[in-house]
Amino acid sequence: MEALSSLGDGFLVALSMQSLLLAAIGCLLGTIIGALPGLGPSNGVAILIPLAFSLGLGATPALILLTSVYYGAMYGGRISSILLNIPGDEPAMMTCLDGYPMARAGRAGEALAISGIASFVGAFFATWGLVFLAPQLVDVALLFGPAEYFALFALAFATIGGVAASNQMKSLLATGFGLLIAMIGVDQQTGVTRFSFNNVHFYDGIDFLVVIVGLFALSEVFIFLENRSGGGMDTDSVPLGRTTVTKRDLIETTPAMARSTVVGFVAGVLPGAGASLGSFLAYTLEKKVSDKNKTFGKGDPRGVAAPEAGNNAAAGGALVPMLALGVPGSGTTAVLLSLLLALNITPGPLLFQQNPDVVWGLIAALFIANIMLLALNLPLIKLFVKVLQVPTRYLMPAVAMISFVGVYGISGSTFDLLVMIAFGVIGWLFRKLDIPLVPIILGVLLGKLMEANLRRELTISDGDWWALVDSPLAIGIWLFAIAGFVAPIVLGRFFRVKEKQPFDGETLDTD
Repeated sequence: MEALSSLGDGFLVALSMQSLLLAAIGCLLGTIIGALPGLGPSNGVAILIPLAFSLGLGATPALILLTSVYYGAMYGGRISSILLNIPGDEPAMMTCLDGYPMARAGRAGEALAISGIASFVGAFFATWGLVFLAPQLVDVALLFGPAEYFALFALAFATIGGVAASNQMKSLLATGFGLLIAMIGVDQQTGVTRFSFNNVHFYDGIDFLVVIVGLFALSEVFIFLENRSGGGMDTDSVPLGRTTVTKRDLIETTPAMARSTVVGFVAGVLPGAGASLGSFLAYTLEKKVSDKNKTFGKGDPRGVAAPEAGNNAAAGGALVPMLALGVPGSGTTAVLLSLLLALNITPGPLLFQQNPDVVWGLIAALFIANIMLLALNLPLIKLFVKVLQVPTRYLMPAVAMISFVGVYGISGSTFDLLVMIAFGVIGWLFRKLDIPLVPIILGVLLGKLMEANLRRELTISDGDWWALVDSPLAIGIWLFAIAGFVAPIVLGRFFRVKEKQPFDGETLDTD
């Protein structure tokens, strides 16, 4: 009952005119960003962080705007998947399997409508899971000491790639690079400068917002400049047909949505699993349970509803460890974590006590955003389809402009713009080498906290390294971290092969 009372207080914050307007803008922008292949929720949130600061938004309004973008991008990723067989982001891969065959059969509008409803169901009930589970995790987190927090950060680094990680050594390299960036500046314990190269601009370290915008937003611009693919996509060749769901399809897909919501939420709560795994597991489970007539992969509406409910439920679940423990459950929540830190808000056990208006206002806004997205997505399907026809040569200059103006507005330093360009080049190069960017962000965000907890525990134990594993809770977290690091090596090949089949026009075989 206490959670419901706090949620009621949150609605008092979220129902203000400013919050409603920001949620609507975030939902619209997020859906457009998600519809564009290659951008996805992580890039979308990173691109718009400078905009949030340029507008002078406070903590709660900024979070409402960007989490609405997050949810909107999860919705929007299905559009190009269904119409063109091109996923807007990784979690939308599974939607291609039955969504594209439905589109080829003249049922694209129905597939988009089903995916919109399934996305709403998954995200809506996952938000209820966030309401009741996050406060419980807070009680557990109060048992944590420096050793347990150090192990928890190690868990985040070990699992952030998820089971779909293509190369764990590359993830490890990216993590090390992120930790190295976090060490630049004055040592908080000794007062000695590290890796500053006698440049005064580095004495305070490198602003993580500069790193994030450079790695995500500017690297997209450089990839565009390299490929010079400035045209839009031809969606006119795919007839939408009716854009409503029949009563029969709704009844048929409801059990699939329910099962996939549970699976996706659990996958989202697990650090590093994320929406990709939630989508994959939801589709696999539904195929095992429901595919009696071997219709999956040939345009079965349940094959659209399951992954969409799963990946949106996972998106909501990933907010649980981010808010309650300060450990992001996905790449996008890692970017949202940077926003909280930039606003001098520390996620974790004390967040619900020190900033209840922020956290409960955010959760209430998620409910409102989900309703807005459902209201926007069903009647405006044809409008969002037209977004795919906007030439990239018009979009990328806008991304670059927002990045430069936003970062300069935050810091007022031209040196930071040069650093951002440098990280844009690094991001472009790492993408060429297939090195993941999210571990870098995580290293930059959590590196100093991880070092501080390590030093604190070693000081308490008089330099005894075994103190890091002297409690059952710490041992359990370390075992989970080892399992999370090894899992992609053992299971990753199976997961990646199954996911990549949609691009070859083949049917997913999960038997």
